[in-house]
Amino acid sequence: MTTPKSRLLRHRRRAAFLLPSAFTIGNIFFGFFAMILALRGRFLWAAGCILIAAVVDNLDGRIARMTGTESDFGREFDSLADVITFGATPALVAHLWGLSVWSRLGWLVPLYFVVCCATRLARFNVQTVRTDKRFFVGLPCPAAAGGIACILLVVPQVEGRHWLLVGMAVALVLLGTLMVSTFRYWSFKSLDFRQPHSYRMALPLAAMILLLAFYPEAFLPVMALAYALSGPVLWLLNRAGIGRPSAPASPPQATPGAA
Repeated sequence: MTTPKSRLLRHRRRAAFLLPSAFTIGNIFFGFFAMILALRGRFLWAAGCILIAAVVDNLDGRIARMTGTESDFGREFDSLADVITFGATPALVAHLWGLSVWSRLGWLVPLYFVVCCATRLARFNVQTVRTDKRFFVGLPCPAAAGGIACILLVVPQVEGRHWLLVGMAVALVLLGTLMVSTFRYWSFKSLDFRQPHSYRMALPLAAMILLLAFYPEAFLPVMALAYALSGPVLWLLNRAGIGRPSAPASPPQATPGAA
């Protein structure tokens, strides 16, 4: 016979399992809403929704780890949501934004971005063991979608400047390629602000604060570009034997998170 206390504990446990999925549904909501906004020509708001979805996507994995509710269902659900929000949505928004003036190329380039996103997520799901939780292999899909969104924030309307279409097409191809690359990107999962850090961290932090203070419209695009380039730069530094990261103390197990 179940007691009221045991029923309450069971309900709380179910709620804990549903909480990460609720954030994943929020991820889908913002991705789909961005499509609707783009169809209405409101590209600035569509870009904002993509960026909000990236924040929400980061939270569902963290909440799952904090509550101990990681599951195969949650991982697959999150990946399917990411294909919509960070694959199909930015590709469709870019197409409607201006690439549609190019007949066949105008949809083939966004399609390449979607395929790379789906491939990136599939590879992430089949990697059962992580050698180093500090890094992602390949550019994470939310970061790639955020890069496209940042372009739309700076230039929400093409207004006859056709060279911008070339820039958007190049961005879709490069970001898509980086997603399926083997470049390593910092995951920031092991970042702990409670621990003391080297004084060398003060310089990039000060640069970010100054950029945000004097050029707020350029802050997000510059940060997106810097993160996208950090993978190839880190690879070059490692090839040169500079700044090679030390191995973690113990190999961590795979956990759901930003892909």
